[in-house]
Amino acid sequence: MPTFSHSTHTVLEQLAQAPLPEWEALDRATTVRQLRPGEVLFHAGEAQPRVFVVNQGLIKMVYETAVGEAWVKGFVPAGMCFASLTALQPGGVTSYTALAEGGPCTVEQIDHAALEALAARHMGWQRALSNAYRLYGQRKEQREMELLTLSPEERYRRFLQQHPQIAAQVRQRDIASYVRVTPVALSRIKARILRGG
Repeated sequence: MPTFSHSTHTVLEQLAQAPLPEWEALDRATTVRQLRPGEVLFHAGEAQPRVFVVNQGLIKMVYETAVGEAWVKGFVPAGMCFASLTALQPGGVTSYTALAEGGPCTVEQIDHAALEALAARHMGWQRALSNAYRLYGQRKEQREMELLTLSPEERYRRFLQQHPQIAAQVRQRDIASYVRVTPVALSRIKARILRGG
């Protein structure tokens, strides 16, 4: 019997927009990680040619600079999948660090090569991968637009509006990092919003 959780089936079949065949082919290519709060799923610079499905908890993705600064790239809640696209290329490595945020986290990690082999045999799996890449591109474009065209306050307001459950789980300094301001600047933004009603 395949060991995949209901969540992984749901996530991938939603991407495919149809039931998917040959789940047993991924069984040997999948491992389950149980992470404690703050535990790292992978570090930047690792070979991780895998797709990760978050079944429980929240994953935080962080870019690290050469001088030791860390900026939050984004968050992945339960029911979503992600990957480091640079690590999926031949000889590629991860460009960011991923770790469990807040509480315990359960992640299924699937070898990308096994997914590609299924996509070569079945249109449904091909559609799932294609849609995953498309959604990644859309999210990346939206993130770039926010960083380049919105003020810090507008970015903060949008984060609260679009991700209220994540905002309730993470620390204020991580929200500040995500909207690209210092914690002090975020406190000022929050105070300004409160004064303005």
